[in-house]
Amino acid sequence: MRKKQPRTFTRCGRHANVWQVLGQWYQTHLGSRVEAAEQELLDGVLNNLFGYQLLHVGSIEQAAYHANSRIRHRTVMDICETTPASTTHCFYGQPQAIPVVTDTLDVVLLPHILEFSEQPHSVLREVERTLVPEGHAVILGFNPLSVWSLWRWLIGWRGKIPWCGHFISTTRMKDWLSLLGFDVVETHYYFFRPPVQQETVLRKLHFLEQMGRRIWPILGGGYVMLARKRVTTLTPIRPRWQPRRKLVTTGLVEPMSPHRKTKMEN
Repeated sequence: MRKKQPRTFTRCGRHANVWQVLGQWYQTHLGSRVEAAEQELLDGVLNNLFGYQLLHVGSIEQAAYHANSRIRHRTVMDICETTPASTTHCFYGQPQAIPVVTDTLDVVLLPHILEFSEQPHSVLREVERTLVPEGHAVILGFNPLSVWSLWRWLIGWRGKIPWCGHFISTTRMKDWLSLLGFDVVETHYYFFRPPVQQETVLRKLHFLEQMGRRIWPILGGGYVMLARKRVTTLTPIRPRWQPRRKLVTTGLVEPMSPHRKTKMEN
């Protein structure tokens, strides 16, 4: 069966796969520094989560992100079409239609998936569907309320990744998660230096990291948010969001029931 090509995020131009280009950005001086900061935070967060199944939605090249997890069964859903044929514990899929049975995952890791998805609400609904009660979602996002916003306004219109992405504030993210029945457990901010590519400048400004965490933590360039799915004993009333487009369910192991195709709002 021919793989369905992922949707292109319109603000980011005509990239065949925005997450592949994002992976290339992580190989730059700035990207590697950001990746190191994310890895450090994820090691601490994932080490405190338990269960049987962890799903990492992203790229097989960033499998180290979940390496410190205590969960034995860890799988990557590769959205970059870079999965080698011989790779185990990895399969291809799209975040708005996760091919996993309902209520089977204990942890879902989303590293910058929502910023570059045309259907972020659909992605979160799929996370809620696949998680067991009291399962956890770990979300990495770029913070729009930081010094990075200046670069985003200056460069984002050119279709440059990651600046062209739809950065989501922690306040809005918490609102979305609350509507879907999640409680936000903790939020960590990271990378308080300006997003410059010069290695010497990044080294000289390293002192801003400790200062930022102590004085203005909410101004970090990115954040890691940990949310827990609530245990619901009554039939929940789904959030009524204004729809942008029909939810694609093709390829799901367990298709969504009609009551899950709810309306979305911005």
